[in-house]
Amino acid sequence: MGSWRNSSSGKILWMIITPLVLILGFMALKKSNWGSGFVYSYTWGSSGDDSAAKGPVSSENSGGSLLDWRWKVVDGGGGGGGGQISQPPSSSSSSSSSTPPIALEEDMDMQQPVSAMDQDDNFTATLNGSDIFLRTNETYDPPSSTGIQRNFSGIDKLEASLMQARAAIRETISQNQINDPDYTPFGPIYWNASVFHRSYLEMEKRFKVYVYEEGEPPIFHNGPCKSIYAMEGNFIFQMETTKLFRTRDPDKAHIFFLPMSSTMMVRFILERGSRDHWRPMKRTVKDYVDLVASKYPFWNRSLGADHFIVACHDWGPELSKAVPNLFTNSIRAFCNANTSEGFKPSKDVSIPEILLRDGTMQGLVGGPSPRQRHILAFFAGGVHGPIRPILLEHWENKDPDVQVHKYLPKGVSYIDMLRQSKYCISPSGYEVASPRMVEALYTGCVPVLIKDHYVAPFSDVLNWKSFAVIIPVEDIPNLKKILMGISTRQYLRMQRRGKQVKRHFEVNYPPKRYDVFHMILHSVWLRRLNARIHGSN
Repeated sequence: MGSWRNSSSGKILWMIITPLVLILGFMALKKSNWGSGFVYSYTWGSSGDDSAAKGPVSSENSGGSLLDWRWKVVDGGGGGGGGQISQPPSSSSSSSSSTPPIALEEDMDMQQPVSAMDQDDNFTATLNGSDIFLRTNETYDPPSSTGIQRNFSGIDKLEASLMQARAAIRETISQNQINDPDYTPFGPIYWNASVFHRSYLEMEKRFKVYVYEEGEPPIFHNGPCKSIYAMEGNFIFQMETTKLFRTRDPDKAHIFFLPMSSTMMVRFILERGSRDHWRPMKRTVKDYVDLVASKYPFWNRSLGADHFIVACHDWGPELSKAVPNLFTNSIRAFCNANTSEGFKPSKDVSIPEILLRDGTMQGLVGGPSPRQRHILAFFAGGVHGPIRPILLEHWENKDPDVQVHKYLPKGVSYIDMLRQSKYCISPSGYEVASPRMVEALYTGCVPVLIKDHYVAPFSDVLNWKSFAVIIPVEDIPNLKKILMGISTRQYLRMQRRGKQVKRHFEVNYPPKRYDVFHMILHSVWLRRLNARIHGSN
């Protein structure tokens, strides 16, 4: 055998056979790995622990770290039909029994973010404790550079673009800060300012959203812009009018927006007094998803994983249950980001609840210096939900330094009280969301969050503990002691950081870079960035 291979004719034959074997082997591998369909596999667990599957962790219980999570696509198998998504665990205590098998692309412990008070250069490729998982062994070769012609589908090209974005974000760790003419993120209000900045720039460069045009106002393509649910209508309007991110070609879209308004459904479709008042609203949601799924191939291609909705009404999460894949797979951007009601920080997006009485921020922004604030803490609001009665029981009319009211005295301005206070209390009501957090930031007051099961807005980027005080419900009796225990120096730090982070919650017409519209879209971008969808080729 050796003498044959060493002969001149043998060498020529060997040079011909070897490339053919390699090409046939590659084609077989391609067929097995790029079969039709797809599977998402989730890894749930604490940072650095891949052996245990755990449910979501609320921000107040984890030092700003919402959930360690990783997404990986594994082979969906050959044959026709749509893909399949393994079910992530629910947030209930029994979720561990239904947790899917762990499938990691590589064995790799993800680090918790460095402390805001103790930063160094040893960052992993994360934006926060949720570990926005950026793959480290991905490569993408254009068809012309491999010598082998590949039949790339549209979705393959889109996924390659996202792969390049992930690579650019990873490289930021070893690069200097990027100068930005409008704003350069910095400081401990971010888990990692430079990584967020690069991610934001990649979003501006690449991200394309297709807005389904089906449906008629007022239920679709419409929403409130002058109420406590204003962010719902505001985002729908801004998304439909933006020129930077919206594409009219669905084949060029990374993600698809379902422009339905839960608030308008409640206003126009709710059958008050009906024994099943959910039925007509849920039927509307289901009919709309069925319509776009029958007209376009995109919903069935991903089972909704590259689709998203936005809702600020309290009933938004419940309405999303009308379509199981919408609830389980799609990105749901909610004001009511309650992990005990099925909100999954790895997949869903928490957005701020902002009360805009006239549709703008006019009269809401600005306040005096800390030196002119003589009230230690302030709250005024209705008594509903499980937390507010406890707050009022311990502090209503009990201490002049802690101004807690059910109703403000006649002639006293709510906005003026915010501006006179050092700390502004934001307890949950019927639902976990509240506009008081943003009202505090607008007026230069340090927010005090008293909530259970709540994921604060943009926690994948923002370190809330650096500019807000987070107090467990059981510590309400010690409220004054806790606030008095914060040094003047630390209070001034938090107040200054609150003024810096305020830009991310501002509502602008038209939108400005880094404002609330762009931050909501960036949170959606991160979830899409960490999902992998395979086409039928």
